Amino acid sequence: MSPNIRNVAIIAHVDHGKTTLVDGLLWQSGTFRSNQSVAERAMDSGDLEKERGITLTAKNASIEYKGVRINLVDTPGHADFGGEVERGLQMVDGVLLLVDAAEGPLPPTRFVLKHALQQHLYVVVVINKIDRADARPKEILDQIYQLFFDLDAKDHQIDFPIIYTDARKRIALSSPDESTEGKDLTLLFDAIIKHIPGPKVNTSGPARMLISDTSYGNYVARLAIGKMHGGVLRVGDRVRLFNDEGTNPEAKITALMVYRGMEMVPTDKLEAGNIGIVAGIEELKIGDSLCDPVDSKPLPRLHVEQPTISIEFLVNTSPFSGRDGDKVTSRTLLDRLQKELRTNVSLQVEASGTENSFTIKGRGELQFAVLAEQMRREGYELAMGRPRVITREVNGKVEEPFERVVMDVPESCIGVITEKLGQRKGEMVHMERMGEDRVRMEFEIPSRGMIGYRSTFLNDTRGTGILSSYVLEYRPWRGHMLDRQNGAMVADRSGMTTPYALFNLEPRGRLLVQAGVEVYEGMIIGEHNKTNDVNVNCNREKKLTNIRAAGSDENVILTPVQPLVLEKCIAWISDDELIEVTPNNIRLRKRVLDQNKRSIVRTEREDDE
Repeated sequence: MSPNIRNVAIIAHVDHGKTTLVDGLLWQSGTFRSNQSVAERAMDSGDLEKERGITLTAKNASIEYKGVRINLVDTPGHADFGGEVERGLQMVDGVLLLVDAAEGPLPPTRFVLKHALQQHLYVVVVINKIDRADARPKEILDQIYQLFFDLDAKDHQIDFPIIYTDARKRIALSSPDESTEGKDLTLLFDAIIKHIPGPKVNTSGPARMLISDTSYGNYVARLAIGKMHGGVLRVGDRVRLFNDEGTNPEAKITALMVYRGMEMVPTDKLEAGNIGIVAGIEELKIGDSLCDPVDSKPLPRLHVEQPTISIEFLVNTSPFSGRDGDKVTSRTLLDRLQKELRTNVSLQVEASGTENSFTIKGRGELQFAVLAEQMRREGYELAMGRPRVITREVNGKVEEPFERVVMDVPESCIGVITEKLGQRKGEMVHMERMGEDRVRMEFEIPSRGMIGYRSTFLNDTRGTGILSSYVLEYRPWRGHMLDRQNGAMVADRSGMTTPYALFNLEPRGRLLVQAGVEVYEGMIIGEHNKTNDVNVNCNREKKLTNIRAAGSDENVILTPVQPLVLEKCIAWISDDELIEVTPNNIRLRKRVLDQNKRSIVRTEREDDE
């Protein structure tokens, strides 16, 4: 056991304060200078992470405390990025389980804790946000104990230390009633050193390292990031790469690095138990092993839970293709998706049955939306289809994934939520009061019933509800489910939208485009009030005459249009529709643009049914 090293991951539900707590640990360990300018939530380095305020990928950092090196892994909290949590847990020997003092353990908390316990990791429970007015730390602690019992935790895992924190103020307490005067995070530092053991490794054995992440560095090309499970690596050593292809090539180490704070700094050697970075190996993947070329003992490959939902990525074939982006071909699209596979272990890419399209399999809609947003910012143009659940056949019967959904909502919203989840084949399994006017409801529902529901949930609860879910298991197919109830208003010709035309279309539904926007035939310009699609002329101008009357030339005032957001578009579209994604625009369109051909395709489909 390495006494001077601690490898720790921070796991929790989204927005419970993981990254903020890491900020406090980095500051109070002396990693940052007192006059150094550091952004809030420093570990959220990507543009999308800063904009959304959530962690999307697991990240590493390191701090020194009382002569002990603490390697920290900050993991995402959203269930769609569970693969990032699973690979992060491969590098550590213990976890800080962070739980909100008011919301308590939610479904993603259960998911990440289950994997931590299965890997026999030691746990330090941190109840955060004790300063909230609605904090109830004693009740939350009882729920945490119940969660450990439900997950069949071992005796040494249930005997966890409990730390109460206010991550924003950077204080840690042994009791929620303790005075905060003069407190800091010392109690949490000491709990990490005392209760999480150092890594158990063989320092004198052959070198072995499991690659848990990859990156790129200046002047050193591909970087392999992972934990040393045995031996020592030095610059200039030769290693054998054990991959899933069975080629197992040899390579020479050109550089070694370790983390100091959030930065990578060079080192001469990387010893067993430490988390470090190796340069010099080109063709590598997450899950590969680096071993001594003579005494090779590869480590078990990294495996994550299988995806439950898929979506189609296609080449952009709209009339506006190539106007915004410079990466528009199927070859560039496939290369980008394969590049994503190198760093995203929870995604799978397959060729679709149609030309110039690919099927992406993953965990959820947000994961697909984030990937598409990253690609459009890199200059790619693409189209996206409607998400579908991944089914399987067992004993001749079709099975589909089911989810456990937990919602904290105002009591006044119980009726509308129960009604809409009932339409989506959901069944309520538990309900309890959380306060004077709030209720926690739990449903079991097919995963396809959750596609597109989150935006509806926010509308029904007026933004005050909290929703989270996790995959339970595969169960028999529940049958037909009601799709989108509203049809689409589709442009019947190309041209520029006019205020006069849009003003006259407003009574027929909700518009999705503004005046002065160029459209093409087959492009969706609004949501119809009725269930059927309707072709409309949104380019019509008012006829000019010589007759003038009072009020005939009044200004046209249109209802403001909300900008299209990828997550909402993914949730809204039907099977015969696509999302056109370009660097400057997000548009909705029909798969078949020509309205005459579209009616023929629809008639043939109805005849088949």
